[in-house]
Amino acid sequence: MTLNTIALELVPPNADEGRERALEEASKVVRYSAESGLAGRIRHVMIPGIIAEDDDRPIVMKPKFDVLDFWSVIKPELPGIDGLCTQVTAFMDESTLRGRLTQLTDAGMEGVVFVGVPRTMNDGEGSGVAPTDALSIYRDLVVNRGVILIPTREGEHGRFNFKCDQGATYGMTQLLYSDAIVGFLTDFAKTTDHRPEILLSFGFVPKMENKTGLINWLIQDPGNAAVAAEQDFVKQLAGREPPQKRQLMLDLYKRVVDGVAELGFPLSIHLEATYGLSGPAFATFAEMIDYWSPAQRV
Repeated sequence: MTLNTIALELVPPNADEGRERALEEASKVVRYSAESGLAGRIRHVMIPGIIAEDDDRPIVMKPKFDVLDFWSVIKPELPGIDGLCTQVTAFMDESTLRGRLTQLTDAGMEGVVFVGVPRTMNDGEGSGVAPTDALSIYRDLVVNRGVILIPTREGEHGRFNFKCDQGATYGMTQLLYSDAIVGFLTDFAKTTDHRPEILLSFGFVPKMENKTGLINWLIQDPGNAAVAAEQDFVKQLAGREPPQKRQLMLDLYKRVVDGVAELGFPLSIHLEATYGLSGPAFATFAEMIDYWSPAQRV
């Protein structure tokens, strides 16, 4: 079963903003989709389950609305749109995590990306279930079992192959600001029979990125030249006027989609406005989707 979708990321609002802010986010999705021509084309919202990370995060993390609570508020406002989410597994035991996943699937979450510890901790730390174990343990419960895919990360080929061995049905990439995923999947296809669905992730970069640096922080990997080049591209995008910015993102989108389309992986698109939904972000996304949409099956 493949998702074959365009998914829009919606970050839960801060807990103290509650239901009213959640409804505002849903209304933005409806309004900007209609204005940009994306109405009826976005088939999922992807709601991340966020936990606190490093102290040096450029925008301070406040407690967030729970994924299920957020979804219950916005779902009636988004007819025809289903849910995907991420779930941190590393701090829940098997029974507690099974209960949580049951709640998510019962609420209509069609896919769950299993996420481990924040980068302040080492893989394997945390008292709960490792994401790689969750892939096999909850095979009976979650049909679409996702993992994070970072094509520029050292050792990612073996890591992703192991996750597929364990039962991953799709990989959601980190935000892509280069076409590194093309080389990664080309090599992966040559060395393994696994063909999981790939959710290709693209994020809008507003001007405020050059002041705040949140996207730069999110994709960081100190000492990694490939990531340094992506960070340079993010700075370039942030400094351009809207028409040039849209063209640069469209050019990247074309290189990625054209580069992976014939490799045999089912493809979906994941769109993210890291600083919040906006008209310019949707205008950029619409140009990308006009070029290629998952509805045009590979």
